[in-house]
Amino acid sequence: MPATLPRIVWTTIVCALLLAAPASAGTIAGNVRYAGPAVEGAKIPVTIDQYVCGKEKEPEDLILSARKGVKNAVVYLQSPPPGAKSGPAASAPVQVDQRQCSFVPRVVIVPTGGTVEFLNSDRLLHNLHSASKDNPRFNRSQPKGRTIPIVMAKPEFVRVDCDLHSWMHGWVVVADHPYYALAGDDGAFTLDNVPPGKYTLAIWHERLGTLTREVTVTDRPSPITIELGKK
Repeated sequence: MPATLPRIVWTTIVCALLLAAPASAGTIAGNVRYAGPAVEGAKIPVTIDQYVCGKEKEPEDLILSARKGVKNAVVYLQSPPPGAKSGPAASAPVQVDQRQCSFVPRVVIVPTGGTVEFLNSDRLLHNLHSASKDNPRFNRSQPKGRTIPIVMAKPEFVRVDCDLHSWMHGWVVVADHPYYALAGDDGAFTLDNVPPGKYTLAIWHERLGTLTREVTVTDRPSPITIELGKK
């Protein structure tokens, strides 16, 4: 047996290994920016429980950075890779507090079958009232210090209100696969470990609606900018 293989044999082996090796995962990263008309910043008057809530509240349905980055936009793959599933097996409960008469954070992402733990840090009574369609609705009173766990079984964007304080709204995004991201204070987002290929990217915001965009994931990603609010 010869000590070395002929060059043509080595070439065949290397090509076979390259074809068999899985393509490396990529990243979709970028910023969600506001491109609409000037936003009026009128404050919301508070007429109840001012000793905790204050006399007025800043609007929280559209929060922009100094460079018009959109906070709390949800970016996700509308056409996820085959077999992509999200489940609660390794996920801890997601916590949402009621603090100074606001839901904190206002928007959270939880996998299907996962749990949201609603807290109440305010020294007054709140209630949790969901506007869900695919998940069972709930309407629970919540005094200070009580934690209420809610299991989210089906994918859906669920609004949660406090009927006692009309400005209080929060959102639970129930995700059926792992390719969801929440834009931060500056509108930045990242989706990691995305297999190479073409996808439909969806961008949702509670006030600005939903926009879709076609993207291609390669091993050399380039940042993308998504503009919301255009007329």
